[in-house]
Amino acid sequence: MIATTELSLWTDVFSTKTGAVYQCDAERCWYIDFAGKVARFDHRNVLNLRKAVYAIDIEEKLLNTTTDPDVEIIFICACDHCYVLSLAQIINLKELLEGTFVMLELNHIIHDRLYSNSL
Repeated sequence: MIATTELSLWTDVFSTKTGAVYQCDAERCWYIDFAGKVARFDHRNVLNLRKAVYAIDIEEKLLNTTTDPDVEIIFICACDHCYVLSLAQIINLKELLEGTFVMLELNHIIHDRLYSNSL
């Protein structure tokens, strides 16, 4: 269970109907609320999670007619979290991560413009 005081330290980066990503400057980490759990990640592990999710060929899995289960296990080295996700959940996680990194890039662009124009 997450305490209300902890949530007040988190900045909402991006959210969808299926999950949310928060940044905690005090702890220098990210919290991803997805698939029924809130997981804490450092910056490197968020990048590794994005890389692992983007590497999944969803189209190939949808077109695959073998009897393999439509489940993917996402495990990141040096991280305590593991996800066992259906294809629909993978699509939702990919959408969440894409939106998160777009918002971070937008924030970076705005910061650069504000501070480069004030000099």
